[in-house]
Amino acid sequence: MKIVLPVAGNGLRLRPYTENVPKCLLPVAGKTILDWIVEDSLGLKPSETIFITGYKADAVDSFLKQRPSWGATRTVLQSNPQGLGEAISLSLPYVDDNEPMLIILGDTLFEADLSILNNMDENVLYTYKVEDPRRFGVAVTDSTGRISRLVEKPQEFVSDEAIVGIYYIKDTKVLKESLKYLMDNNIRTKNEFQLTDALEMMIEKGCKFRTAPVQKWLDCGLAETLLETNARVLNRNDNSSTVNIPGVKVIAPCYIGKNAKISNSTIGPNVAVGDGCIIENSTISDAVLWDSVKVESKTLNNVIVHE
Repeated sequence: MKIVLPVAGNGLRLRPYTENVPKCLLPVAGKTILDWIVEDSLGLKPSETIFITGYKADAVDSFLKQRPSWGATRTVLQSNPQGLGEAISLSLPYVDDNEPMLIILGDTLFEADLSILNNMDENVLYTYKVEDPRRFGVAVTDSTGRISRLVEKPQEFVSDEAIVGIYYIKDTKVLKESLKYLMDNNIRTKNEFQLTDALEMMIEKGCKFRTAPVQKWLDCGLAETLLETNARVLNRNDNSSTVNIPGVKVIAPCYIGKNAKISNSTIGPNVAVGDGCIIENSTISDAVLWDSVKVESKTLNNVIVHE
């Protein structure tokens, strides 16, 4: 299996945090977004993980050199982004026709059972039940549980299963053919080549798709949602019980980075402190502190501190 992660976006909605760092490398709960996604997928033992890069591509290249435990990786540059469909097409020369592939969007964290894919003989789209399907692309299923069609932001109810950006493709050859047809004929939606258009073509050609549930779907697209995600994910990386410093109170869940120096302060709950931070005489809650940040005599709540 090949895993493909499109991470070319420029993260405009997260400025100023993405001015010098691509969105996928933003810190959340003591790791980067990319760390969380890839580590959750390593159990599938992919033959290679392909990253479709664009904005700040050099930063992703440098980051991957620090992750040898991830096994074989490759970056492919999307120099002139024209949609997710085009991004995925750039990975296809490196995927055999009979080799399954798992596509995971590089800006969303999730909790889902990926291990079911090891024995799956059909295509799978992971979905999450939402209260207002009008805001999402949804999968409509028939009486057998298979996907019959995909509908973008339906104004009348057809399904509450929102497509979350995790796509398992068993029929790789048909995906290649469908994306090629879209691009050769310049078929665009909202002026971009869309992956969902190719998936619709696959369904029309008789490819079988099923849904699989996501237990948690966590957004990292805005500063406020990134902070909410940080709070939710910290339970998986909480090391607050290891901190025992006189004059320092740590309220779980928290992550305290390596070589952080804290004195006369209260930290937490829901705080991720980066490596090498210095915190003195401060109270911090619901926050993300990047590496090497210094906070002195401050009360901080619901903030991202990046310099």
